Amino acid sequence: MESPFTNAAENISNLKNAALFGKVTGVSGLVVSCEGLHDTTIGSRCLVENRHKKPLQAEVIGYQGDKILLMPFAPVEGIGPGCAVYLISGKATIKVNDGFIGRIINALGEPIDNKGPLSVEGEIRDLKAVPPAPSTRLPIGDKLDVGVRALNTFTPLCQGQRMGVFSGSGVGKSTLMGMIAKYAQAEVNVIALVGERGREVMEFIRNSLGEEGLRKSIVIVATGDEPPLMRRQAAYTAMTVAEHFRDCGLQVLMMMDSVTRFAMAQREIGLSAGEPPTTRGYTPSVFSELPRLLERAGTCAGKGAITGLFTVLVEGSDMDEPVADAVRGILDGHIVLERELAERGHFPSINILKSVSRAVPDCNSDEETSLINKARSFYATYDNMAELIRLGAYKKGSDTEVDTAIFYHSPIEKFLKQAPNESATLDEGFSSLGVILGKAVPEDPKLAEEK
Repeated sequence: MESPFTNAAENISNLKNAALFGKVTGVSGLVVSCEGLHDTTIGSRCLVENRHKKPLQAEVIGYQGDKILLMPFAPVEGIGPGCAVYLISGKATIKVNDGFIGRIINALGEPIDNKGPLSVEGEIRDLKAVPPAPSTRLPIGDKLDVGVRALNTFTPLCQGQRMGVFSGSGVGKSTLMGMIAKYAQAEVNVIALVGERGREVMEFIRNSLGEEGLRKSIVIVATGDEPPLMRRQAAYTAMTVAEHFRDCGLQVLMMMDSVTRFAMAQREIGLSAGEPPTTRGYTPSVFSELPRLLERAGTCAGKGAITGLFTVLVEGSDMDEPVADAVRGILDGHIVLERELAERGHFPSINILKSVSRAVPDCNSDEETSLINKARSFYATYDNMAELIRLGAYKKGSDTEVDTAIFYHSPIEKFLKQAPNESATLDEGFSSLGVILGKAVPEDPKLAEEK
């Protein structure tokens, strides 16, 4: 039997007998400056030991002359001149394993659900990995059944596709995401709650996601009160976890709420590092980081796929604000949620006329495409005349197309509504819509007499 001391001498010789460290020279806002720490680069991880001897993890975000600019992952209280700074690693990494499924973790990969520690085993992955090369990208796959009629029919989501959900606050975005997480036919869900209100995190997990949804999900949380570095890292951690399961050959549904808060966190970091503000105060790094993050989702040769749903908060329904405009140009389609529909009790509040999936019409059969075009045409005709119809200014019989649109509008609107606890498959959606549009428009008796 091998003695436990066989390799003791070798192990002892490998131990470091000294640790190089720098010193904090100043703190300004969210940024800590230090000197004397060598071999760092942008993105290097360090430990700052505050006055209470508590180590705080920090990241190198810039340089100012001979000074290194650090931003901690925790509040800067307790840090002052003379505090020691140690270099941990040259880049940010995280260990990922299958034990993450069903768990709630923070941006650093630490469990926050009171279910005990995570396994220390796992694959070490780079948090800021490079997106797959264009030559390794496969075409978008088959349709992914998400359990929501309006999406399955009018704005289908395919395997490996990336879609944006554009909405204001309070229009049912989180409830819709919970529905999709529960009913989507994906093997693993990775859900990033970036900058979410602390009160709403557990509400989303208990009410919207539920036990059924959590069972096949990993939830990464960084609340709005946490430092910007934690909020930004939550997005990177979620994407890295999704990539791990994609590389295992699984179909992954990646949901992030919201990309706007990720951009805001990056703006805070950029401004603290001395970047100039540009469009509406956003720094140039925001618009370089967005594609680097979002392009990591999608298809990849010889592996599974990451299907992405990324929410974007639009101020005052302004779809042309900088982040919304940038994200729309990166993704493969957009789903628009409207406050006006939500106020009428229409859930999900999806405006099918403004929502577009770039997988259409290739993902549909000719029959399905014909059905959708017909329904969309009727819905658009009614929408154009809605004001006159509500005011009673339109007289029935004035226009055959409008009369037909009025006849079909109510059943189509009923078709588009769906309770949060209700699921509908792809086939059920198209068959129900076929039944609705298969009903003949009754002829007006007065017009029949005139003929």
